[in-house]
Amino acid sequence: MEQRPDRLRQERADGASYRRIEGDWASGVVILCDHAENCIPASYGTLGLSPEDIGRHIAYDIGAAGVAVQLAQALGAPALLTHYSRLLIDPNRGLDDPTLVMQLSDGRVVPGNAVLDEAEIAARIERYYAPYHQAIEIAIDTAVAAGKPPVLIAIHSFTQAWKSVPRPWHVAVLWDKDPRLAGALLKELRAIPGITVGDNVPYSGQLKGDTLYQHGTMRGLAHALIEIRQDLILGANGQAEWAERLADVVRKVLATGALSSGLHVIERYGSHTDGPAQGSG
Repeated sequence: MEQRPDRLRQERADGASYRRIEGDWASGVVILCDHAENCIPASYGTLGLSPEDIGRHIAYDIGAAGVAVQLAQALGAPALLTHYSRLLIDPNRGLDDPTLVMQLSDGRVVPGNAVLDEAEIAARIERYYAPYHQAIEIAIDTAVAAGKPPVLIAIHSFTQAWKSVPRPWHVAVLWDKDPRLAGALLKELRAIPGITVGDNVPYSGQLKGDTLYQHGTMRGLAHALIEIRQDLILGANGQAEWAERLADVVRKVLATGALSSGLHVIERYGSHTDGPAQGSG
């Protein structure tokens, strides 16, 4: 696709669309964070939104990046995190998903997304969406070449209330049809005193075309999405606490489930999603 010179210059100024945390490819784990930042490249301004809107959950998963980075470091595992806001384009959606570029999010119209032609959507896919997913594929290939097909763990966060209704869960595991990692994570999380654990809430992990569908389901890798309630990870202390808690859980899962559950075996379970997408974080 031909691109204008001024857009190319701006893209170079905007920098990479993702960042990588280095780790041991033989660790058997790859950490992902699809909604890590609320950055909108200068060439797009603010998409017509206020600073308050850019700071809300509609723009990114608050606190998730801090947890993902520290979890990866604690496990010595590689991680990939997006560098751009989900409002620009959502990497946790399939290319044919109508919410790939959100025009309305949590009741807020996104003016910069209101009228987009196919060329602009294609440009965002090429510049921001595709490099992140390509990096995930390369990471998986590298881990497989190191002798251990990795489990994929995606870190997200959710608001503590929705339409004034409190959400009681501290943490939740989202998954589709492959139970290997999700079942083990749920078991270990539920063993922690004082923690309310959700199973496929407040969203469903059955979303055709999302990140874990593309790289977990389609490649036969054990995978799960972990959602943490935002009020628990707003600050550095909460992020560190949850990263440490999750690291302990993942270590136990890897130690007990590698053989019994075949966590590092490539096995295709398929997906429950044979119809319209059901929603995800």
